[in-house]
Amino acid sequence: MQTIDEDDFETTPPPRPLFRRKRVLIPLVLLLAIVAIFLALRTSDTDRDEMIAKYGGPNAAFAAGPAGQQIHYRDQGRRDGPAIILLHGANSSLQTWEPLAKRLGATYRIVTLDLPGHGLTGGTPDKDYDADGMIAAVDVVAAKLGLDHFTLGGNSMGGWVAWRYALAEPERVDALLLLDAAGMPLRKGEKAPPSNIGFRILQYPLGRWLATQITPRSLVEESLRGSVAKQDIVDDAMIDRYWELLRFPGNREATVLRARIDREPAMAARVGEIKAPTLILFGKQDRLINPTAAETFQERIAGSEVVLLDGIGHLPMEEAPDATAAAIANFLKRRLVPRPARPETH
Repeated sequence: MQTIDEDDFETTPPPRPLFRRKRVLIPLVLLLAIVAIFLALRTSDTDRDEMIAKYGGPNAAFAAGPAGQQIHYRDQGRRDGPAIILLHGANSSLQTWEPLAKRLGATYRIVTLDLPGHGLTGGTPDKDYDADGMIAAVDVVAAKLGLDHFTLGGNSMGGWVAWRYALAEPERVDALLLLDAAGMPLRKGEKAPPSNIGFRILQYPLGRWLATQITPRSLVEESLRGSVAKQDIVDDAMIDRYWELLRFPGNREATVLRARIDREPAMAARVGEIKAPTLILFGKQDRLINPTAAETFQERIAGSEVVLLDGIGHLPMEEAPDATAAAIANFLKRRLVPRPARPETH
């Protein structure tokens, strides 16, 4: 029987020190590189007081709510005229309505507000950014101004809040203005619209986390340009406004929280309960919400009217303020039934 001597086997040489160092150093270098890139790209919040001074001015007005909210608002136009409250879309601010305030203010009292998690309102203590939280913000401002009824309008997410408000508090809504409003389901055979890069990033968990840390100005510009058809309205001032107010304290966190909120799509079946005179206005080149949503709204809201604007995207009040204001004025002149307003309070 053959015996095996242990010396017949060669022992494995010990790992070389250089190889051991590489196995440690390479991952470490990569990690440090990632951290360095993250720190280089990371964008901080803007300064609260500086932003209020820049975008609110010396007379910036805030209404205090029961949950600790401080809702930024503007009260403009003809104080004894019929009141119109206008609600902006996601990641926007009340400034989006300034073109309409200038055009309609001679006849109407125009009230605009920064919804929770937007503009100079910023993050709210209750972090309530769903429909109920938005509706509560409208009520806070309406109470501050002594408005118990009004025409209510909204763009995109603000349009969704507006029709939800009309369902929740129908007795307060004299008329409803839905400008490229969200909330309707896709029609049979339709595909979802391409949207813009900002909203696409929020569809993913990593993207939502990065959105609270890294907000390059170039990304905001690209998202804006992906939202409008009239590219000439996107200038440096507009980009800066969206970029700086998105970074107002609490707004980026609110953006991420809103992206995970259930929009309750089943509520769309209830829009037929709305009895207020309703104008549905859409840009035909909207790439965030299919313009066919206007047809769905009209089918479901009895007596509603539709206006479609050629060559206009998701922001008709900024892309085509003359046509948008004219359509609203014509509609309200024909359909708004005057009701006496309560005396103004402050």
